[in-house]
Amino acid sequence: MVKDTHKKIYKKIKQYQNIVIARHVGPDPDAIASQIALRDSIKRTFPNKKVLAIGAGVSRFKKYGLLDRADFLDRENTLLIIVDVPTLERVDGIEELKYNEIIKIDHHPHDDIVGTLEIVDDTASSTCQLIAELIFNTHLKMDKNIASNLFLGIVSDSDRFLLAYTTAKTFRIVSRLIEEQNLDFVSLYDTLYERPLNEIKFHGYLGENLQLTKNGLAYTKISPEVIREYEVDIATPSNMINDFNYIKDVLVWVFVTFDEKNKMYKVNIRSRGPVINEIAEKYKGGGHKFASGVRTSEENEIDHLLKDLDNVCKEYKKLYI
Repeated sequence: MVKDTHKKIYKKIKQYQNIVIARHVGPDPDAIASQIALRDSIKRTFPNKKVLAIGAGVSRFKKYGLLDRADFLDRENTLLIIVDVPTLERVDGIEELKYNEIIKIDHHPHDDIVGTLEIVDDTASSTCQLIAELIFNTHLKMDKNIASNLFLGIVSDSDRFLLAYTTAKTFRIVSRLIEEQNLDFVSLYDTLYERPLNEIKFHGYLGENLQLTKNGLAYTKISPEVIREYEVDIATPSNMINDFNYIKDVLVWVFVTFDEKNKMYKVNIRSRGPVINEIAEKYKGGGHKFASGVRTSEENEIDHLLKDLDNVCKEYKKLYI
């Protein structure tokens, strides 16, 4: 069934002259890498098509490839492919875009985006894993740069294959990427994990300022002043949150940052057991059972969210600890 969907997606890509690929706001490596890898694969396969990867750029992700300026293309001959995001309100850069059909490729639980065709698999390690499967099962072309981006997205979203979403299929796909494209995967890790000294110091700040409840909820609220003091960008905390796994006595941990530009609180949530995406959905967020997020403009919602997460930890401890 999935292979049939791959073939149908390939035929739909072949049909359209203009193709736009979009992902979520505040991208992580999986979002950027899947978007750029798919764009480059389509362009390599169909050199005469106009294929754009759109959205706000992030300086730390320039090594994955440059994004494109959004053109307002002809609706009747434009296909929109949305990757790594389940809800339309979180898609970056499509507000004025005209398109005829949507294809959705995502590893988050299904939400309000409904495509003409879609691959939604919340058991996959990453959207990059799904893009790799699409390429391997169709006539879309692969090269070393495309394979490198897919590898990096898989490694990042699986937290170096430590998370439960890593499966035997994940390893088979990664092995094929390495073998067929002769990837020097050791050197690729520098793209993900090399950091300037100010970010290492900021990492220390996060650890020093974690607040821990008796139920196992750890959290920290990061002010814009702290972001400026350490000279990091607003996305840095979310890119570091997986580093705080395996802390004894911590079941759920939360980073809260305030985006001054968009007047929005960004809440990153991770779990070592309690299911958290149901709580995130209560506050119009979402994600996986153990990795979720929320965006809200209401400061008072943050304390309510933290209280709900603390209660989830409390109930989890009653049952399992």
